[in-house]
This record gives sequence, structure tokens and C-alpha cells, in this order.
Amino acid sequence: MSVSAVRTRTLPSGDEIPALGQGTWFMGDDSRQRDDEIQALRLGLDLGMSLIDTAEMYGGGAAEELVGEAIAGRRDRVFLVSKVLPSNASKKGVISACERSLRRLGTDRLDLYLLHWRGGTPLAETLEGFAALTEAGKIRHWGVSNFDVADMDELLSLPGGSAVQTNQVLYNLMRRGIEWDLLPWARKRGLPIMAYSPIEQGRILHNPGLQSVAERHDATAAQVAIAWLLRQDGVVAIPKAGTPKHVEANRGALDLCLTDADLDTLDQVFPPPRGKKPLEII
Repeated sequence: MSVSAVRTRTLPSGDEIPALGQGTWFMGDDSRQRDDEIQALRLGLDLGMSLIDTAEMYGGGAAEELVGEAIAGRRDRVFLVSKVLPSNASKKGVISACERSLRRLGTDRLDLYLLHWRGGTPLAETLEGFAALTEAGKIRHWGVSNFDVADMDELLSLPGGSAVQTNQVLYNLMRRGIEWDLLPWARKRGLPIMAYSPIEQGRILHNPGLQSVAERHDATAAQVAIAWLLRQDGVVAIPKAGTPKHVEANRGALDLCLTDADLDTLDQVFPPPRGKKPLEII
């Protein structure tokens, strides 16, 4: 089991968060896996992966309930992130949705609350809800998810928009479009990018080039894919792990040092973008 320190990223607020956190998409859906999933989240906390990301959408609240059980008695060790659906993004809707999430999570506060993606509600109205929740102490910070550069520019033009703390987007070896513009935009402003689905829900793991890099390091393809993200400034990876063994494997990615030759191989099989691409979402 790895014992090295977990690298951190700094939010605009000054808070330090781990570069490797824990995602919960598709967790809490199967009661037969519940014990393993709870033990996995708890082990992740013990290993320093103290950021747990969830959402009201995941399992219709089931993932939040699972997380609430996993963090009971250890809430102060967790940097807790959840997300509000765009259908709940009005000022009143955000407040009500947050209160429901807090009940499911068994806590009185979120450390970070994200708008899951843009919907029909004006961003200014959503920000009013975030501001009210912050003033009430129900959230410490807020951010967004699945926002492209134009969305971020619009957000920062609004009153209070500069308080955004992160943008959570799809980013992995197969989905590198943000490297053209969104990632440089975020780095210039000191805004961390939170990368969801860092192994493309397993679809990239059988790539021969990725496997060859893994073999050189006596590692798994998933560890290489996560390590590739973790080596980048301003990027946080939030892979899901449903078992303690899987958590240990993810944690091992922090100890993997990719060489220039490794990076060249990965660039050949997963080429970087050569122009602007629409923001990808799954």
C-alpha cells in the first residue's frame, strides 16, 4: 500500500485539495455492492484521497446516501463535493436541491457545490442561489461542470462570477480537446480543472500503446492513464473505485513517474488536439 504524500492543488480560495480524489458516478445503485463501496470510500480517506465527488443526479440521490454513510463520524476529514442539476438551477431551486443533498449526505455543509451543466436558467440566477447558500453556511465554495471557454467568460462577466473555484469536465487520454483552449484558459486564471471519467469508463484500457507503457512500469493501464493526468499542473482526477483493492490501485498512480518516452508513446496513440473542438460530455 502506498505511503507517499498525496499531491495537492490550490483553489482560488486558497484551500488545498488532493490532486487525486474519489468519484461516485454509478455507485450506490446495487445493494449487493454497498458494503464494498463504503469500505472503498473509507479506505480512500485513510490513504489521503479526501476529496469525494458526488451529485444529486447519481442514482437519483443514492450515491449521496452512500457517501453519507461512508463519511459518518469522519466528516471533518472530507472535502465534500456535490452537484445540482440544471433543472434545479433557479435561485430557489438551488437552495432546495442543496438542502436535499445535505440531508442525504448527513451533513450541514458542502465544501464545494457545482452546477452540473448549463440549462435554461440564467447563470445570474444560479449565482444568486449559490450566494445565498454561502451566506447561510450551507456551502463553502461553488463551481461549475461541463463549461467551455465561452461559458466561463460569460460566468466571469457576471456579478460574483469570479468566486468560481473549479470547472469539472471530461478529460482523459482519449478526450484531450480541452488542451487547445480551456485548460490554458483555466491555468492562466489559477482555476483547477477537475477531470471526470479519467479512464473513459474503462474504454481506453485495452489500447496497446497504453498497455506497453504500463508494462514498462509494472503498472496497470488505468494507473498510467491516471498518472498522465496527475502530472499536469492544475488538474484533479476523480476516478471511481467500487472496492478497496481498486482504491489501492488508483492510489498507486500517484507513485508512477512517466518518462519523456512514455509521454511520446501516449501522444502517438492519443494525439493532442490540432484545433478547437466542442467540449465533450458523457
